[in-house]
Amino acid sequence: MLALSKLFHIAAAVLWLGGVGFMMFALRPAAALLQPAQRLPFLAAALGRFFVVVWCAIAVLLLTGFDMLLGAGVKGAPIGWHLMAGIGILMCLLFGHLYYGPFRRLKNAIGQADWIEAGQRMGQIATLATLNFALGWLAIAAVILMK
Repeated sequence: MLALSKLFHIAAAVLWLGGVGFMMFALRPAAALLQPAQRLPFLAAALGRFFVVVWCAIAVLLLTGFDMLLGAGVKGAPIGWHLMAGIGILMCLLFGHLYYGPFRRLKNAIGQADWIEAGQRMGQIATLATLNFALGWLAIAAVILMK
């Protein structure tokens, strides 16, 4: 059962971090070729689809992470696991803020064809996604390096 939890945990992390990496390093720069009236709705639609994946990944990460932590005994778990759990919870909260704050305002701005506001919200989303991306790698480093 532990191996299955690890497999699903790693798969969910790969989907989330890999998706953020793709958005940051491939999709968003390529979309810069489009004008704001095409670029911002396109990116918002792509994010909307990706965020469904992120919500599923969060559910899997929390379930499998706490399953493994409780299975190992919270007190007996390596410090890296505790760091990963703390960073992971922070990442979930940050994503919740991104989704219910800037992403919601991005969609509203696009609905009103307010490209300046939409561009600012997209910039805010990119900043928060970059922070979450870095935190994800920090969590991975913590669990690998701090045994």
